Amino acid sequence: MEPDASAPADLVKLFTDGACSGNPGPGGWAYILQHPASGQERQESGAEWQTTNNRMELMGPIEGLASLKRRCQVELVTDSQYVAKGIQEWMPNWKRRGWQRKDGNVLKPVMNVDLWQRLDELLAAHKVRVMHVLGHRGHPENEACDRLAVEAYKELKRNGRSA
Repeated sequence: MEPDASAPADLVKLFTDGACSGNPGPGGWAYILQHPASGQERQESGAEWQTTNNRMELMGPIEGLASLKRRCQVELVTDSQYVAKGIQEWMPNWKRRGWQRKDGNVLKPVMNVDLWQRLDELLAAHKVRVMHVLGHRGHPENEACDRLAVEAYKELKRNGRSA
């Protein structure tokens, strides 16, 4: 990635994805973090034995945001409507209701509340703008994150231990 001298010094681009082999089953998450001003890029991935696709989709942004050392402007790019809508639309209502969601006229606990609450903490530490992209449609970083996430759970299965 070439440095972009016109990019703000505090801007980072965070691309994330999650994947699961079975739902539940072994799953992987990945992120690519780009710093346009310096041209630096890093990526990370991991896997869990017994998880769901939605949990893995949440782990990408959690791990990516947790890796940041200072407050940043973050462009978070995800192919997960669950993550995008969760952050932009659902989370404010969940928080107002004590992390409960409406199911008809009944309040029920939010699924994956542990991860949503961790993500909420991390989002508060940064200025985050979420962008949803369509998965498997040729977006280079999204495709790369998908490959990393899938490879992470395949490696887990090959080695029989956490990646």
